[in-house]
Amino acid sequence: MSDPAEQNPHVEHLVLDDEGGFHVTDEPVDLSGYGWEDWISFAIFWALASTVFYQVFTRYILDDPAGWTEEIARYLLVALVFIGASMAVRKNSHIHVDALYRFLPGVAGRVLSTAVDVVRVLFFGYAAWLNWLLVERIGGQRMAIIDLPMGWVFGAMLFGFILMFLRSLQVTWRHLRQGFSVLERPEIAFEGGEK
Repeated sequence: MSDPAEQNPHVEHLVLDDEGGFHVTDEPVDLSGYGWEDWISFAIFWALASTVFYQVFTRYILDDPAGWTEEIARYLLVALVFIGASMAVRKNSHIHVDALYRFLPGVAGRVLSTAVDVVRVLFFGYAAWLNWLLVERIGGQRMAIIDLPMGWVFGAMLFGFILMFLRSLQVTWRHLRQGFSVLERPEIAFEGGEK
């Protein structure tokens, strides 16, 4: 039987040595690809998971459901969606259709791609402003079960929209600097070009 390293020159480390011993080395952990909003979303996710676990435990194990868990889980999910969406804006990984750009001449594709970036910035800026107006008008109302202001929930949404607005400005600036976007060259998304 031949050696796997001889069959494939890209195999650098064998799992089993000549004596049958098991040897594996882990690659170093690289957390540099994560932004600070990723960690906020991570914390909210685990708060949501803990709340839902507590809800299931009290409902099905203790047969005495905690009434506050459903409302808090719903609001945590709202916060997770809006703050977590800024990760997708930063990585430019929201759903988009790039088939049209294959048929457009280079200049027309560039103009349309820039227009998409500008519309995205304007949309997130406008959504943040509308959310600010919403917080001002109904932010003082109380939650249904827990006596906390609804402004906290809408504040998380506002924070998410502001993050998306700022990240969309960064993405637009990056596209202007490099001279193309993932819409024009979708292969860079697979190569890890958008961070």
